[in-house]
Amino acid sequence: MKLTDFDFELPDELIATRPAVPRTSAKLLVAGDGQITDSVVSSLPDWLRPGDRLVLNDTRVIPARLEGLRHRNSAQGDTSARIGVTLLEPQPDGCWSALIRPLKKVKPGEEIVFSDALRATLEGTVDGQGMLRFNLSGDDFDAALNAAGAMPLPPYIAAKRPADARDNEDYQTVFARNRGAVAAPTASLHFDEALLAEIAARGISFSHVTLHVGAGTFLPVKVDDVTTHRMHAEWGRVSPQAAAEIARTKAAGGRVIPVGTTALRLIETAAQNGSIEAWEGDTDIFIYPGFTFRVTDALMTNFHLPRSTLMMLVSALMGQQRMRDIYAHAIDRKYRFFSYGDSSLLIPDKP
Repeated sequence: MKLTDFDFELPDELIATRPAVPRTSAKLLVAGDGQITDSVVSSLPDWLRPGDRLVLNDTRVIPARLEGLRHRNSAQGDTSARIGVTLLEPQPDGCWSALIRPLKKVKPGEEIVFSDALRATLEGTVDGQGMLRFNLSGDDFDAALNAAGAMPLPPYIAAKRPADARDNEDYQTVFARNRGAVAAPTASLHFDEALLAEIAARGISFSHVTLHVGAGTFLPVKVDDVTTHRMHAEWGRVSPQAAAEIARTKAAGGRVIPVGTTALRLIETAAQNGSIEAWEGDTDIFIYPGFTFRVTDALMTNFHLPRSTLMMLVSALMGQQRMRDIYAHAIDRKYRFFSYGDSSLLIPDKP
């Protein structure tokens, strides 16, 4: 299975840099029963059935992108360098792993000042990542980070424009609860409270799980034989309540529909023993064609990068040729792609 099997040409103008307003006005491609239908997210309830269950990732994105100054007193006098930092994840020892740009401008033991309240010391580097220890913790750290940080927009958006105040709301789901993600579960960005209420009124249920999406979600696949690719790990939790709810839906004949690839990867991790169970830990599950889905019956997801692990995931669910046809249709109809783009509801054909 070659990386080129998951490639496609995408016109640059189809890469969305802002979301649809309102959220539910985004287009929705529905693929099921061998058909492709153009719809809109606000009509999602019409495509669901009473007894279905949507699985939502309730992770909360932190404003993980920081800009600061490194000061140094040398023989040439006082100097400073501007340093960019993207936080990745907290470590057991209290440090944060981070991408630091440029890393060579900061030495272990030196401090980076982000604001009057927030600063961090570089304690060392591991595999090209800096280990930063901040001067604050707990609620004080959260408040200072909220004041100094910006949303960590995906590279393909950040290359076109900087994050701004609008992204603080746009790049966060309305049901975000548990802080820790440095990338949003973007399929969930299309929901607002009114749409959630309408879906519930139709007899469709919700379960919440948590997967803290990491920056590794944007890492390119660098091997030609995709089966040898090693996935990054992300922390997740399926509570006993969520596992029981999903199991009841399966037993009753309802469909389990994760919203986003993050929710899908997490529930399939929790079902690797054959049925869904409560689960907590780091998952590096890699889903590509040939994978056996144990709980997922359909998927709501945005449109993904060519040659990405997420293209492999949707191809595993729908079939490779089917996904080529779906993406060709989306490009022809000028759907907007990636994190701030339009969405799709993928319903595999029954064998």
